[in-house]
Formats: sequence, structure tokens, C-alpha cells
Amino acid sequence: MEKTDTRKLSPEIQYELRKQVVRLRKKGHSNQEISEIVGLYHTHVSTIWQMYQKGGLDALKPRVRGRKHGEQRNLTVEQEATVKKLLVDKTPDQLKLQFALWTRDAVRLAIKQEFGIELPLRTISDYLKRWGFTPQKPLRRAYEQDPRAVERWLNEEYPAIQKQARAERGSIHWGDEMGMRSDHQTGTSYGRRGHTPAIPGTGQRFGCNMISAITNRGHLLFMVFTGRFTAGVMVEFLRRLEKQNDRKVFLIVDRHPVHRSRKVTRWVAEHEDKIALRFLPGYSPQLNPDELLNQDVKSNAVGRQRPKDQPEMMRVVRGYLRSTQGQPEIVQSYFEHESVSYAAQ
Repeated sequence: MEKTDTRKLSPEIQYELRKQVVRLRKKGHSNQEISEIVGLYHTHVSTIWQMYQKGGLDALKPRVRGRKHGEQRNLTVEQEATVKKLLVDKTPDQLKLQFALWTRDAVRLAIKQEFGIELPLRTISDYLKRWGFTPQKPLRRAYEQDPRAVERWLNEEYPAIQKQARAERGSIHWGDEMGMRSDHQTGTSYGRRGHTPAIPGTGQRFGCNMISAITNRGHLLFMVFTGRFTAGVMVEFLRRLEKQNDRKVFLIVDRHPVHRSRKVTRWVAEHEDKIALRFLPGYSPQLNPDELLNQDVKSNAVGRQRPKDQPEMMRVVRGYLRSTQGQPEIVQSYFEHESVSYAAQ
């Protein structure tokens, strides 16, 4: 008879099995016979009988699992709150710790530095899990970013753009451009330990560029091109954007020199009834929902493909963008990200 692993059984079933072993022993059955009847190893049967002889049925009751009632935690509630705030508001190097990111070791040292309490790494893991902290790839944020400018954008400048767009019955678009390379790689590949897997591909390096604009209604306009991003390219994209919309477009972009070039500024001034450019705070790409489209394209259209040449790469990118155009719910999902959710309405 196949034996049962009692560790997988509920405490109630374990207790009933143990009482059954005792009843059978009292009837004169041997440990080996009981083992065959109840499906337990004969050594386990022997242990149960010995437990009963020493402490009766009370000794057979399963122990309560987990933390005992009234057991003290290593950190007080107030200390836990302090640590959680540090993890959200600070980086380790701001606390003069020799870490750039919050690892378990960094958290452990921060707790020791703040409270003089030294905890094992396993306990740190338990705390982080209980607090809802998970390991994640951090977003890059430039040192040059001005927090006051970001706050002003969120509380004053963007609400003013929304108000003007509503007054003029216009639509708000978010624009950006990016370059793509054939050697960009996304994701991981399984391989034997100690043997990094190699991915076959052309030894040539080539690339292309794209410029795009999206709205929180799920609209997407794009242009894939070769060569440098110039004022001429920007003006051509603005022409297309104007042609595709029957309402005035308020296009929000970063402060790239091309966006503020004389040629672009002059063209926008000549078409002010159709196009208006607005600029994000400097060094603040996390405020632009179109950055999430860029990440999507790089990860899923470029990083997981192996184009043989530039024309094939451009076909793949265009195909992916056209597919995204036909699924406005995907474009709308970019606006659900926490850093750009302010633009969802």
C-alpha cells in the first residue's frame, strides 16, 4: 500500500489517523499491520504509539502552526512604518549606505543603522513580502530633474492645457521619437548553467527611427524613417497629424532641440489654429505616456525579432504599430501606468 505523507494533510485528519493507530494497537495489531491498514510508515506508527504512552491523546493533537500568540516581532509597528517610508522616499546612498538600490542587504543595514537591530536576511525577506515590496527594475530619473517644475506641471500647467483644449474643442496628443538598433535584445533564454546561450543573427548593425503621438482615447499616429531626426522630419509629422485630425491638436512633447527649432516654431505659428505645441518639464520622460509605447515597440517588435536588414526591420516595426493602431485598448492601457495616470482623463 502506498504510504501517506502526513505533512500534506490537515491537522484534523492527522489527529484522526493518530487516534486510529492507537485504537488498532489496543486491539493487538502490530506496527507493521497498522502500517498496511492506515497507509503510514511503520516507524511513524511506532512514534505515534510512543507519544500516546507518554502523554495520552493530548500528546497526539497537532501543534498550532505559525507564530505563537503574543510572540513579539523584531520591529515595532512604528519602526516598520519608518523603514517602509525610507524605502519609498530615499535611496540607500542618501543614507550613506554603500548601495545604489534597495536590496535585502541594504534594507538589513538600514535597519541596523536606524535602530541598532540586526536581523537575518530571511527575516528581511519576510518583512518585505508582508509590506508588499517586490524586486523590480527601477526607472531612471535624471539628477537634473527639477521636482518643483514637475509639481508645477502636474498642478498648474497640464490642468491649464486641459482647460484650453476643452474650450477650443481640441484634443491632447502626447508625442515622442526614438531610435532602434538591430542588436537590441530583450528577454532571457534558458541555457546550461555556466554556458551563456548564443542567439544567431547578422553581424551587421543597422537601425531606424520612429516618431509617434497617442491620445488617452486610444488613437495612435506614427512615422517610421531612416536618417537623423531633424526639423524637416518633425514638420512632416506635424503635417500628417494636422491632416488626420478635424480638431485642433495640442501636442505635448519633451524639450528636444528639434521641437524648439526655428523651423518648427515658425511652422506651428503659421498653423496655430490647427496645432499647438506644449513642452514637458526638462528631464521628465516618466511624465509622457508615449514613452510606454516606445518601450512596448522596443521590447516586442525589435527586441524579440531578428531582422536580416533595415527594410525588414522597418516592416516589422510598421506592422507592429499598425496592429497596435487597430487595438485602441492597448494604447489606452499605457495611460494606466502610475506615473502617467494623471493624463488618463
